[in-house]
Amino acid sequence: MTTRAIMIQGTGSSAGKSLICTGLCRAFANAGLTVAPFKPQNMSNNAAVTADGGEIGRAQALQALAARRAPVSDMNPVLLKPESERGAQVIVQGQRRETLSAREYFRRRQEFLPAVTESFARLCRNADLIIVEGAGSPAEVNLRDGDIANMGFAEAVDIPALLVGNIHRGGVIASIVGTLSVMEPEDARRVKGFLVNNFHGDPELFLEGRLFLERRAGMPCLGVIPHFPLASRLPAEDALTLDDRPESGSGSLRIAVPRLSRMANFDDLDPLRLEPEVSLRIIQPGEPLPGDVDLVILPGSKSTIADLADFRGQGWDIDLKAHVRRGGAVLGICGGYQMLGRRIHDPEGLEGPPGSMDGLGLLNVETTLRANKTTRKTIATHRLTNTPLKAYEIHLGQTGGPDCARPFALVRGRPEGACSPDGRIQGTYLHGAFESDIFRMAFLSSFGVHAFGPSHTQRTEETIDALARHLESHVDLQRIFEIAMEPDLP
Repeated sequence: MTTRAIMIQGTGSSAGKSLICTGLCRAFANAGLTVAPFKPQNMSNNAAVTADGGEIGRAQALQALAARRAPVSDMNPVLLKPESERGAQVIVQGQRRETLSAREYFRRRQEFLPAVTESFARLCRNADLIIVEGAGSPAEVNLRDGDIANMGFAEAVDIPALLVGNIHRGGVIASIVGTLSVMEPEDARRVKGFLVNNFHGDPELFLEGRLFLERRAGMPCLGVIPHFPLASRLPAEDALTLDDRPESGSGSLRIAVPRLSRMANFDDLDPLRLEPEVSLRIIQPGEPLPGDVDLVILPGSKSTIADLADFRGQGWDIDLKAHVRRGGAVLGICGGYQMLGRRIHDPEGLEGPPGSMDGLGLLNVETTLRANKTTRKTIATHRLTNTPLKAYEIHLGQTGGPDCARPFALVRGRPEGACSPDGRIQGTYLHGAFESDIFRMAFLSSFGVHAFGPSHTQRTEETIDALARHLESHVDLQRIFEIAMEPDLP
């Protein structure tokens, strides 16, 4: 079968592109097609480690799962990970390339198009259908010249696009018509249909709006998609979603997570957030860390030193030490682990001016940031509960010190992470550990919570299947497949 491809673009951020692409990957895979997701350029600090040892946006890893294939670096060849004032770390085909300011990247982004089209071509060799996700909106005409994320990519490989609008935010008619009207005519002609997403209520009430849009846009509406309430079970791409669900659960185990400015890999929290016996609260800037929680989790950070300075600026360091004095537990993951130590050294100026900063001093370890980045999948055993877990690592820096003699885990016999002498303060570089059901249950049991919820993997698979059925009921999948075209590969 000839490879086909179609691009899903949005009228703006949070239109629902990632979720729709995930559902389409599973729906077409269920139809017997070999499907692959692709996003030319992504900006996110929520990353995943791939089967080939690189890193891609978490959304593309989820879409790969939906397509029932292993995630590979080619699925997201350019990943921008915002750091501090220095700009963003540029990941190309899974590997850290450099750090660029927004202006530098904007000026040079065409340099990355060959890598993007090369990755896309490799995916096309083993797929019947490529579901391509755009970034932001093609209506940002000030970004069109040199674009590689939306219409610039669609033009480079000559594929059609669909436009998604989020009706729940209001103004969907204006956003769809307006997007098409501000685009260059040749770009607008690439759009072959539109989807109205996140409808609440009776879709029949939107019939007149749908007909108006079809007349004005001169193209078909391929579906009015009702709100999918199970979406919160799936990993989110953007940390802004944490504002929509700052607290979850009402269980007896109370967990607080400070909202770091550059929080990364926050989907580490999802398996805990979904446990019925857990009450997990995201603490927003300006709020104190509550005094009645059992566990504080310091999450990953894309810029540890800057986030540590912000942490102190919020007064959270004082709150955290009071929590520990009251007998509370602390878990630091990746950047959060680095913050818990005595000192953080940045001799190469990877996160700002070269220098060092005092850590929170809750673990007797020190971290030195180095340019070589660790990205790998890991099988380990948690030391305190003696339970197996699967995880992954994405970090700059090496951590060592006396508390590493009491590791968080053993990785093929090698110590990983650190624990305080009384075991109440734990730090690790292992992301995704709580997805391992046996470890998660044992960890929660150590707090006196006997949680026996469903398998996290099973729950994710069931949610993706439900999403696919949701789209099958409300979207013309056959028409989408017919619109998809064979790309013009380099």
